[in-house]
Amino acid sequence: MSAPGDDARPVVVDRRQGALGELVLRRAGHHFEVIANGTFLMDTRDGRSERGLVVEALRGMAGARLLLAGLGVGFSLRDALDVAGASEVTVVELETAIVDWARTHLRAAAGGAIDDPRVSVVVGDLRELIGLLDSPYDAICLDVDNGPGWLVHERNAWLYQDEGIAALGELLAPGGRLAVWSSARDAAFERRLYMRFAEMRAIEIPVARGPADVIYVAGVR
Repeated sequence: MSAPGDDARPVVVDRRQGALGELVLRRAGHHFEVIANGTFLMDTRDGRSERGLVVEALRGMAGARLLLAGLGVGFSLRDALDVAGASEVTVVELETAIVDWARTHLRAAAGGAIDDPRVSVVVGDLRELIGLLDSPYDAICLDVDNGPGWLVHERNAWLYQDEGIAALGELLAPGGRLAVWSSARDAAFERRLYMRFAEMRAIEIPVARGPADVIYVAGVR
């Protein structure tokens, strides 16, 4: 059941020109929504799959080093610290506005996790930063689009192709995992993961409307 005001008409809280277009933060009742170039990107209504992304990636890893690509509304970051017990999290976020909102309007959603001393934030394009990051990582969580088949920005397509998958895999420590968030299953992407990694599983998280969200978890030996 929705809380009172959850379905209220959205009101624009902030509007920015980002690295790849317009970003809008809206408030609808008790919740916030982020819109990128007119396309819905994320909100604070549920977050089960965003939380599950880091929990599955770090399952059984004590004190892991995590690379979190895509800050979102902060759900993944908070659970990486509070539930999965990561010792160090590097957040790569393309948009300065998303980082600013995490410290202001969206601070409560993430419990202020962005200012935790275990967290470092790098603002920039993951594709350009891959060779500069302080690897190896025990896990990498990728949540920068609505999935391999529903890109927020076309330039991100490389991340889901063989070359991008291989580059991310090179950042992992032995026994490390790559976890990827998607709004739907993608057979072609699954085949690429199978080709690159020793093991792969797809975890479906039911949502209120439409197909289940999917968390892909691929592991190296």
